[in-house]
Order: sequence, then C-alpha cells, then structure tokens
Amino acid sequence: MSADGANAPPLSVRGLAKRYGALTAVDSIDVTVERGDVYGFLGPNGAGKTTTLRMMLGLIRPDSGSVELFGRDPLRHGARALDGVAGFVEAPQFYPYLSAQKNLELLAAFDGGDAAARIGPALETVELAPRAGDRVGGYSHGMRQRLGIAAALLRSPRLLLLDEPATGLDPAGMRDMRDLIRDLASDGITVVLSSHLLVEVEDLCNRVAIMRRGRVLYEGSLDGLRDGGGAAEYLLRCSDVGAAAQICGRAPGVTGVERAGTALRFHAGERDVAALSLALGAAGVAITELVCKRVTLEDVFLRLTEDPDGEAPI
Repeated sequence: MSADGANAPPLSVRGLAKRYGALTAVDSIDVTVERGDVYGFLGPNGAGKTTTLRMMLGLIRPDSGSVELFGRDPLRHGARALDGVAGFVEAPQFYPYLSAQKNLELLAAFDGGDAAARIGPALETVELAPRAGDRVGGYSHGMRQRLGIAAALLRSPRLLLLDEPATGLDPAGMRDMRDLIRDLASDGITVVLSSHLLVEVEDLCNRVAIMRRGRVLYEGSLDGLRDGGGAAEYLLRCSDVGAAAQICGRAPGVTGVERAGTALRFHAGERDVAALSLALGAAGVAITELVCKRVTLEDVFLRLTEDPDGEAPI
C-alpha cells in the first residue's frame, strides 16, 4: 500500500475490538469503505456505533485490530492520518457565547493553511451565512448540527464521518440534513454516518453495516440487504384458487404456498414467478391480482437486531 494512500480506500477496518472490563463494546469487526460511498452504520442504541467511530478517528485505542484512513493508521501516524478526514462524534461542541463566525475562525486558526478562506463557503454550504454573526448559544439543535458540518468542511475533507447527524431534529430538520449530506456526497466526498434511523440510511446510503451488541451482522450493499436471498413474498388472486394451489405446489422455485382467504401466498424469485404465470395461463387459471411484497430495510433490520433477551449493552 502506498504511503500517501493514493490507492488506498478511504476507510479500512480489520478485526477491530474494544472491551470495557467484561463488556465487549465492539467485537472484531471488518469494514471497507470505498471512494464515493455513502456508508451507514445502522443499529439500535448501544450497538457500538459511536465506539467504532471513536476508534476510527483515533480518539480511543482499540484492544485489537486496526484502522486505516487512506492507508494510514491514526495510532501510528498521529495527526497525519487525519489529512483529508473530518467529522464529529456525538454532538459537535462550540463556544456558546461566541458567534458561529468566531467559532469557525478559532478552528481555522488551529488547522492553519487556507482553512480560514473556507469559512464563508462552508457557511454558505450549510445555509448558515445569514446567521454567522449570531451567538451559537442561541442556535437550535439543527443549526448546531449544520455548524458542525461547516467546521468539518474547513478541512476540505475527502472523508466525512458523522455520528447520528439527524438525531434530535424535527422532520424538517431531518430532511434538510439529508439534503445537505446528499449534496456533499455529490461533490465527491465519501461519507460515513452512524444512525439508528432507518429512513435516514435508506434514503442516503448505498452501502451499510448493521450492528448489534458490538458485532456486524451484515455488511454490503443496501440493495443486497433488501434482496434477502432473492425470494420475495407474493399474493395471488385468481379465478380458481384450488387449481392454482396445485400448480404452485408443483412449480419449480415456488415455496411456502398457503391459502390466505380467497388468495394464495408463496415465496419465489422473479423468473420463477414469470414461469408460474405462464403455467397458470396454460391451465386456464386467470390471474386477477399478483402482488409482490418487497422486503424492506425495516423487515431486515428488525429480523437481525431484535433481541428476545433485552436491550443491547451501552
């Protein structure tokens, strides 16, 4: 891997683990985030998402495993590993008695370089320019979240890590935050965000890791997660349910056939349903309704994360 990270993925995690006494907060996870991804860490509260983000940024030391940001390990390369990386873990913090402009000026002075020249554009991007002179103590929660992203943009990041960016926002604030993240991604920034909000992840992310009790239960594309193995549930209404049940029972790839009042339910892939439709027509069974119940992110999330023994640990 090159020292400058030119060919390295924005984020690579291998065997990452963190324990607090007898509690395993993060349990040997492997994740790779590719350039251009909007990657979601999805899980219930206490799943280990924030602890994982802290280790990714070098804020806490893992007990085992490694993190590389564009090919650099924060624990070995220090601040150099964070070149091109920005974001916030939990809520962004500012001096409440200072204006947004002054807060960003202090942060820009700390970063050095041409960070100060990016203050105006960053405030425009997050739509806070008209309120730049107002004290942050008077900002709403959503405005402070957007100011946190403006602070991250001072570093001209190629990788942006955001911890629960829409938590605590009202519906309009959530919509605005999603629009902002979508715009940043369209500008070429790779985004990693943690969330327990299904709509946020489903609306923004192309790839996702679902966590529970510190473990990654699924890692991959959002489309692959929803596919659920390729078989979907169908509801069939037709002119002769009895004959249709017999044909479905013999049809290749059609499983779980059961009566549902005057209809049939079954599971099948798209090609198998197409062949079944032809078989029903050839047998003189007229289809009046054939509905596919798509597997939703909520279906898969609940199946993977519901815990009959109680809540996941913090």
